[in-house]
Amino acid sequence: MSVIHFLNVKKGDCTLINHDGGHNTMIDVCNAKPCVANKKSEIRFENEYYGNHNRKDYPVNPVEYLNSFGIKNIFRFILTHPDMDHMDGIRHIFEEFNVTNFWDVKHNKIMNMDSDWNGYDKEDWEYYQSLRDGRKKKTILNLYAGSRGEYYNRDDRNGNGDELYILSPTEELVSEANKRREYNDCSYVILYKAGNRKIIFAGDSGNKTWDFIIKNYEKEVKDVDLLIAPHHGRDTGGNDEYLDVLRPKLTLFGNAESEHLDYSSWNNRNLKKITNNEADCIIAEIINDEMNIYCTYGKFAKKYNINTYRNEKLKAWFLMKL
Repeated sequence: MSVIHFLNVKKGDCTLINHDGGHNTMIDVCNAKPCVANKKSEIRFENEYYGNHNRKDYPVNPVEYLNSFGIKNIFRFILTHPDMDHMDGIRHIFEEFNVTNFWDVKHNKIMNMDSDWNGYDKEDWEYYQSLRDGRKKKTILNLYAGSRGEYYNRDDRNGNGDELYILSPTEELVSEANKRREYNDCSYVILYKAGNRKIIFAGDSGNKTWDFIIKNYEKEVKDVDLLIAPHHGRDTGGNDEYLDVLRPKLTLFGNAESEHLDYSSWNNRNLKKITNNEADCIIAEIINDEMNIYCTYGKFAKKYNINTYRNEKLKAWFLMKL
């Protein structure tokens, strides 16, 4: 059984994969700083909303979320690209859990330490630099589309569902991103295969990335089951023509202002989508090629599916079979 947790973490990204063999992969992090529990979090399941469910105002803390499942080890942490909304609380993840491998791209981004951090902690950026320069003694992997090694870009030889397939970036895309200082163009895009199911984690990928992927990996990304939308579902997440190839059965959107979300590209193609703002955390469970979708906001689940039930192991409510 593989389980994918798409966490509701404010206007950032954090996804957890529980692999069949017991390994855990975390892709990006946001809202992981220790904080005093606020009153909103104490009543997150007591308020009911219609239309806009306002779950973005009730974010989860990834450290607390992993602890609630008894997770101690993270086999690999993948930072898709160097934006603060994808590494908010990275220091606490590495201090709280035993992280074995760290995936990063060779970018040249520099932060002005005196600039406006928009609520993010400059200590996270400094900790990130200590990972990159080796001071934290972690295994650092700078991987690209075409790189091959154990657990990436080759068939699942051990049968534990640990393999990830890197669709992007290439060294050329990273080099161009560095020159243009457009770091979304060096974002990782990852394909994960669980049985016969295909899941794509799209980071903040844009047009250049998807032009490359469709040209070189069209067969691999055709008709996917689950898509974690590029750039949280914003309309800056790539030329929407890539959706004509992917045709995802379900797409998960993160949190962003509604006027920036690219609803029309999905609506015009009659493609299903669910947002963190509606459903809170969204969970995909894959067992023997069957994929079940759950969410942690019970009142949304009850409106979405009158036959919903609570899965106590996943701490979530059933939405659909995909």
